[in-house]
Amino acid sequence: MGSGCRSMQVAHERQSIIPLFLRGITAVRVGVIGVGVHGLHHVRLLSRMDGVRLAGIHDISRSVRDSVAAEFGIRACPTSGDLLAEAECVIVAVPTPNHHEVVMECLSRGKPVLVEKPIAASPAEAEEMIGEAEKQGVILAVGHLERFNSAFRALSAQPLTPVFVESHRLSVFNPRGTDVAVVLDLMIHDIDILLDLVKRPVSSVHAVGVSVVSNEVDIANARIEFTGGCVANLTASRISQKKMRKLRLFQKNAYISMDFLAGESEIFTLKPDTRPDPLPNEPPQFMQGISYLKTQNDGLNALELELTDFIGAVRGGSAPRVTGREGKRALEVAFLVMESMTASLRTME
Repeated sequence: MGSGCRSMQVAHERQSIIPLFLRGITAVRVGVIGVGVHGLHHVRLLSRMDGVRLAGIHDISRSVRDSVAAEFGIRACPTSGDLLAEAECVIVAVPTPNHHEVVMECLSRGKPVLVEKPIAASPAEAEEMIGEAEKQGVILAVGHLERFNSAFRALSAQPLTPVFVESHRLSVFNPRGTDVAVVLDLMIHDIDILLDLVKRPVSSVHAVGVSVVSNEVDIANARIEFTGGCVANLTASRISQKKMRKLRLFQKNAYISMDFLAGESEIFTLKPDTRPDPLPNEPPQFMQGISYLKTQNDGLNALELELTDFIGAVRGGSAPRVTGREGKRALEVAFLVMESMTASLRTME
């Protein structure tokens, strides 16, 4: 390892959730490019994970990289090339417009990459990144964090065949992130979850959006239809008075509600050969013939699970939970939403 590129052992704040198969073996040397708000979270978690050694960090801001390096006792690499010479794999958390350039450099040097969502600024850029990863034979993973949320993971054993999906992802205004439309900032989380659930081609998209406090769309609504009949109604806003991140599924004999903020889900299922018959003065969860289950937040850190999944894929050569192809598909649907919003605005003019 290069001079000065040794990570300082940081005391564990709690038991690491990294799998046992990664413990007691040679540590994977991980580099982080971009240590702003999101990248700093990656560094903090990586610094205390078993089976991981921080090879160093790089950020275009010298003051930022020096500050983070001093805090965690790691090397601040002046260029991405310096970092890539030390790292086995890389976390890329730079602004979205820079994803393509940075990720392509990493992949061209044979380094597996976990890039923050959205995968790229355009589907064309995403395709180039995927092609380079395939050419080099390395992993390209995308950081769609909600896949690791306790509310979503709790449904892994449930037979999910939604016919109608409704989501609301609302945030209070924050100037950070307003350089892109709310579709790429927030709605893409639910688009990714939706595509993972439905697993059918999109047949049509109808959307509207409004710019309220920024130069980009701040609140948007999209109706997404799939072959086979499933319909989804997604709403995303960054100008709300309170936060909400809920997704509801309706399917034959079942209603499921996921609360991503709480990390909990509620499952209402019609028991076989019964018809709902509400008891007098009782709420719906006590209806005769209806089973009710509420899953609890298991307390596991979604970002740490995401990092564990990526490092496990790097170590074992398996596919990550969210592949580059899946990241591109979510981006393609997000672009269909934005194209539909543009068409709707033209119609109203």
